[in-house]
Amino acid sequence: MKARLIATGEKAPGWVAEGFAEYQKRLSHWLPIELIEVQPGLRGKGRDPQRAIEDEGKRVLSALPKDPLVVALEVTGKQLSSEQLSRRLEHWRTQGRDLAFLIGGPEGHSPEVLARADETWSLGPLTLPHMLARLLVAEQLYRACAMLANHPYHRA
Repeated sequence: MKARLIATGEKAPGWVAEGFAEYQKRLSHWLPIELIEVQPGLRGKGRDPQRAIEDEGKRVLSALPKDPLVVALEVTGKQLSSEQLSRRLEHWRTQGRDLAFLIGGPEGHSPEVLARADETWSLGPLTLPHMLARLLVAEQLYRACAMLANHPYHRA
């Protein structure tokens, strides 16, 4: 099983890219993960924000691999503890499909993206920069994998 993190946004700052690369390396044994950056929709004065969301949604959907299990990161999604995420990951593994985790733009996902999602996951009620969400997703996936492998990384 492989994972793809499809994130709407520009190039990540160095500290995010370095952190993501570290967890990507750690995950390579358990859950190889690839980052796909999707260009955000055009925003600004005189532009329709709904159009930007729709454009982003089309790009996100076109970046999906063949028949993945799709988990959209969404503020209204299910909040999971690290232990619950590890159990979800164990369940996803039994599905025999690759995973795709989706991070939307500033206004969230398009209705088409949410309709395609098999599940939604919330990182909690805090408002987070989308770049930081990339790093948190990678770290939590690593933690979940470590828990399933009885690795001492998770000590809670």
